[in-house]
Amino acid sequence: VQLQASGGGLVQAGDSLRLSCVASGRTFSTYVMGWFCQAPGKEREFVASISGSGGFTLYADSVKGRFTISRDNSKNTMFLQMNDLKAEDTAVYYCAATGATAYTTSRRAAYNYWGQGTQVTVSS
Repeated sequence: VQLQASGGGLVQAGDSLRLSCVASGRTFSTYVMGWFCQAPGKEREFVASISGSGGFTLYADSVKGRFTISRDNSKNTMFLQMNDLKAEDTAVYYCAATGATAYTTSRRAAYNYWGQGTQVTVSS
């Protein structure tokens, strides 16, 4: 599986962004997908995960109520709607996929496919 993330940019605090992740291949719906972020000097952190059908989601506490993960299996695409952005959301955002589990997961090690990342910068 090859993943291509896009949609990042420079916004002000309180603004919204929608990230997209397009996957190659014909088995997209069998993969649990996730979003992670990495700020300068920090570890890559879990943001959100979604099951293959899209029926189950999991969020980091820091983004609950502000971010929404979704997917369109007919278009091999996953999304992250980011609302009420804060300066601390500034990071490179990576999409990831795993076929090793059928359940949403926050474990970085569970994901075996990664996109190239898209920069999100939030000015305060």
